[in-house]
Amino acid sequence: MTERIAPRDSVALMDGYHSPQLDVAVRLNTNESPEAPPEAFTRALTARIADVDWNRYPSRDAAELRTRIAALYGLSAGNVFAANGSNEVLQTLLLTYGGPGRRAAMFEPTYALHSHLSRISATTVVEAERGPDFAIDLDVVREVLAEHQPSVVFLCSPNNPTGVVDPPETIRTVLDLVADHGGLLCVDEAYGQFAEFSAVELLGEDVPLVVSRTYSKTWAMAAARLGYLLGPRWVIAELEKVVLPYHLDAMTQIAGLVALDHLSEMQERVERLRSERQRVSAALSELPVDVWPSEANFVLFRPQERSGDQVWQGLVDRSVLIRNCSSWPRLEGCLRVTIGTVAENNRFLESLREVLQ
Repeated sequence: MTERIAPRDSVALMDGYHSPQLDVAVRLNTNESPEAPPEAFTRALTARIADVDWNRYPSRDAAELRTRIAALYGLSAGNVFAANGSNEVLQTLLLTYGGPGRRAAMFEPTYALHSHLSRISATTVVEAERGPDFAIDLDVVREVLAEHQPSVVFLCSPNNPTGVVDPPETIRTVLDLVADHGGLLCVDEAYGQFAEFSAVELLGEDVPLVVSRTYSKTWAMAAARLGYLLGPRWVIAELEKVVLPYHLDAMTQIAGLVALDHLSEMQERVERLRSERQRVSAALSELPVDVWPSEANFVLFRPQERSGDQVWQGLVDRSVLIRNCSSWPRLEGCLRVTIGTVAENNRFLESLREVLQ
């Protein structure tokens, strides 16, 4: 028998990133929007797709889409990089500025793809700890940057899976520290529209800062797989060298453009979810669970009297699926619930009360 070729050592030792999907009535485990885009979006998208020249490659630089996205932030197309979800954005960033002999720093617990994509790109991972309240400890940041001098530093705000937001002064301080040692700061704002502050206002051509965002959450377009990064033109130019040609297909580009015609509907949907987040958080605070404040579209909590595994299974038995984080490092016993519709949230809260009894 022919001996099989082995993957790189770093890949062979790696676990894949998966989010379990079960057949349940209420699915609140992947931070998706509980509402679809408006029907007008679907009609307009269908009409535009009918005109696609399927025998031709899509726009290689996605210039129209990038120009429209840039206009939302008062930037130019040269400040925008678009890709297949924010995960491809982050992967391209690491392929460009990470790699063998370079380091990426992140503060745990945080989004698992920051470390996963770093390892895939053969970038050395430097994991540092957040404080007991999941806030960034600036003394820890100083120590990490002084000792390891990472090429890329990740902040996730609002942070996934905790929902905690880094205050503006914290992000500014981290940015100054990163700039002092010649690195690049990436603020992952996949849930940025749910929060009050955005690092976008700190962007500048001479500032080593990029901000990543996604259409999956606030735009209710997880199926489209579209994300983007905002940053200095010199960063975007380097990313364009690395990404595969024609990586963003015609349908995805059109979907991104059509969505921008429905900005008000997106903002209204975000406000509804923010209101529901407050209601769900308040209801959780009345139960025997520890709850962390969130500015995302999810809430992290920990049952006080039963294990996270028991509570998660009890909810599944009642056809409600949330994210079980209880086995994750630093999140022992924790569960994360995505904010759904009013009816879904009510079903979750009623089921949780039953399980906790």
